[in-house]
Amino acid sequence: MNVLETKNAPGAIGPYSQGYEVNGFIYTSGQIPVDPATGEVPAGIAAQAEQSCKNVGAILESAGAGFDKVFKTTCFLADMGDFAAFNEVYAKYFTSKPARSCVAVKDLPKGVLCEIEAIAAK
Repeated sequence: MNVLETKNAPGAIGPYSQGYEVNGFIYTSGQIPVDPATGEVPAGIAAQAEQSCKNVGAILESAGAGFDKVFKTTCFLADMGDFAAFNEVYAKYFTSKPARSCVAVKDLPKGVLCEIEAIAAK
């Protein structure tokens, strides 16, 4: 098992890792839309979805993979009313159309609107 850590995605804000590589698979922790350079969260679902995707991509890249290797995602939305706008951004990154679960949750860390986790092949 290899712990994944990159400065191009936000550091863990709790007792967890950004991700793991295990037996040729990459597992990312859920990525909220925190800009790793500034620590800021952009406003609006489109900008937040964009940043969450970029954060997932940075972790994948740190393991030598990319979005094309993702075969499963789990997405969390604070409001299902944001589903269409979230999908529009998500589709630009996850072009291989991985299997996905997308659920609405009551709250997300730091009051963000979305969170994305991914599983990919190396």
